Amino acid sequence: MTDTVYPVQVVGAALVDSLQNPTRILLGQRSAPPALAGLWEFPGGKVEPQESCQEALKRELVEELGVEIILGREISGPHPQGWPLNEKASMRVWLAEIIDGQPATLQDHLALEWFPLDSELLKVAWIPANLPITRAILSL
Repeated sequence: MTDTVYPVQVVGAALVDSLQNPTRILLGQRSAPPALAGLWEFPGGKVEPQESCQEALKRELVEELGVEIILGREISGPHPQGWPLNEKASMRVWLAEIIDGQPATLQDHLALEWFPLDSELLKVAWIPANLPITRAILSL
């Protein structure tokens, strides 16, 4: 699996209420494509050419949610490109905290919701590829 190179690098944020003492996490409910609409995910998006993963994540959260963030630690995945999403894409995920703005559904989401950061999080209707990442976050 580590020999695979994914042509699409995606980045996501596990947006917590506090990097020092996290108790809640903000998730986005997908609006599209139809196969994923209504499922929950970590906000984020694709890395553009000439952009670092961290720069892309900050840009995506301004575009999608209207917030500025500070990054915490990366949630390391099983692959050098993070967490495989499908045969074409892999996602690197960081803990992050909002430092400016109020989250809003500007792009790609039907809803945003804060969830308790506990085992009940595993019962959320996740995009399937995000569930292993959730388990990793809960084990921190």
